[in-house]
Order: sequence, then C-alpha cells, then structure tokens
Amino acid sequence: MSNRTIIIVVLILIGLTGWLMMKGDGNIDMGGEKHGAEATHIEEAKKEAQPAAVPAATPAAEAKK
Repeated sequence: MSNRTIIIVVLILIGLTGWLMMKGDGNIDMGGEKHGAEATHIEEAKKEAQPAAVPAATPAAEAKK
C-alpha cells in the first residue's frame, strides 16, 4: 500500500467515526469510571436491590446494647 492510500483510508475512517458520533447525538462519555455525583446509575441499582421492608432493629441487637 502506498502512503496516499493509507492516508485516504484513515481520513475515511475518521469521517465515518465523526458521522456515527453525530448520529448518536454525541452522547458518549469517554471519561472512564465515575465516582460521586456522576455515578447516579449505581445509586438507582442499590435502591432496586434493597428489600421493600427492612426492620429497624432486631430484638437481639437491642439486647446487646
């Protein structure tokens, strides 16, 4: 392959990547792992995983106090 062919292929790939990002509304987060306020999906998963009724304290735990 000549250098000109490689450059043309790279430019086509860059153009296709840009087009796909625009088509997907550019809502792509390349920031990696999130912590804190940005990680709202983790908090939602924790809420769904908790049982509906959790007893406040068991009698055995109160007796040990």
